[in-house]
Amino acid sequence: MEFTADQVAEWMLSELKDSGKLIQPEAVKHILDHFGEPFIYVNENGNQSISKEVKKAFKKLHAGRAAWDREGFFWYWT
Repeated sequence: MEFTADQVAEWMLSELKDSGKLIQPEAVKHILDHFGEPFIYVNENGNQSISKEVKKAFKKLHAGRAAWDREGFFWYWT
């Protein structure tokens, strides 16, 4: 089955709503395991990250209700 960035973003939003927090390294692992490599890239620091397309869809879905903690590498529900 092929997935879309919107489906990955919907999973991210669901996880965030359920737990109040979405930790990026855990999300990256889940996305790789369940949705596949197309939604992950290696950033300039050499770390795996969620694709810009997925993050754009996620931002649209949460509509400003989630915030990013740069130091902790997680989103939290506001």
